[in-house]
Amino acid sequence: MAGDQLTTAPVPQSSHGRVALRVAAIYLAARLVTTLFLSLAAELSGFQSRMGADAGLADTVVAWDGAWYWLVAFSGYPTSLPLTDAGQVAENAWAFLPLYPYLAQGVSVPFGGQWGTGALIVSLVAGYGASVALYHLLRLRLDESATLWAVAFFASGPLAALFQVGYAEALNLFWLFCALWCVTRRRYVWLYLLIPLMAFTRPGVLAFALFLGLFGIWRWFHRVREPLRAPEIAHIIALGLLAAVAGFAWQVISGWVTGEPGAYLATELAWRRNWVPGDPTFAPFEPFLAGVSFWFETMWHLPLALGYALVGAGVLLIGAALAFLPAVRRLGIEIRLWSASYLLYLLLVFFPQSSIFRLLVPLSPLWGAFAVPRSPVWRVGVLIACLAGQWWWIYNMYALGNSTWQVP
Repeated sequence: MAGDQLTTAPVPQSSHGRVALRVAAIYLAARLVTTLFLSLAAELSGFQSRMGADAGLADTVVAWDGAWYWLVAFSGYPTSLPLTDAGQVAENAWAFLPLYPYLAQGVSVPFGGQWGTGALIVSLVAGYGASVALYHLLRLRLDESATLWAVAFFASGPLAALFQVGYAEALNLFWLFCALWCVTRRRYVWLYLLIPLMAFTRPGVLAFALFLGLFGIWRWFHRVREPLRAPEIAHIIALGLLAAVAGFAWQVISGWVTGEPGAYLATELAWRRNWVPGDPTFAPFEPFLAGVSFWFETMWHLPLALGYALVGAGVLLIGAALAFLPAVRRLGIEIRLWSASYLLYLLLVFFPQSSIFRLLVPLSPLWGAFAVPRSPVWRVGVLIACLAGQWWWIYNMYALGNSTWQVP
């Protein structure tokens, strides 16, 4: 299959410093633009906004989920689940994994212990690390020019504000891109460290378990072209099991600490009541289908059948793009299988709402497909679209940020 073999040699060791500087220049320029956007959003924030009328740039760091991560660092996790007046489990810190908030707290110590400062530093550094890791991942398949443009799209993308706020996404992307590079280069040993790091940074490592399973099947059927030896089989199986166990570990820990076996799931479902009141339940695919019903029937007053038809068509189009689109195939089987696995994971567990934009960020290696066309007009146009999307997202989620579709 064209595009499944490595088409570009790995970056020579002597070139790593030059790559780091080039990526740093791109990343710094992108961060200056994002800083301008966030400052403007804070200035435009009014009484109706989550941040209030007197917001400043520092308020963007600890807004929204940043406040929950701060709470984790400040007071840890509750030993008893808080309840609403109706006796239902209330929103609480168990929805947020511990690695990012505690790392940010540790980093903040030399800076007076201000958690927001530590969070900003961790996000900025992790975002740069993710940009470098993305370069090395895509450079295995693309030429230098396309790879640098893909990094520019990533660093300036619609969700690039995540590199400057108190969210765990940037750190998780760094682990993820390193893990995908390891799989692509068949460097499996590092994954025994990276998988637990992902598991305690952001939810989603179960998607990586599915990816490893699909990757193992693909390797088996292509073992004639690339020999599949026993040690590699053992690594893939062991790592897939590790990712599955790590993916459920936080649920076990929360249940053990609170004495409630379903503590984590009940906590996650508490957030859904912000959109759909009542006592929601969970089954695979049920949250996504419930979200389609909520948006099409309740919010937009459109036929539910239309919603299902559009979702079905979208799934087919995305699947076809991952399987057949030449620019996507250029990225290699690993990125394509990861993208398919993660999208299936979202369909299985996610209630679609405005956070869907943020939840799609782990698909960022697909920026490489946008960078494949060599036309300068195309590449500059994509970059402009990225910046326009970034301002739209920052303006709605931070300057406004107070309704059902303005939650980051």
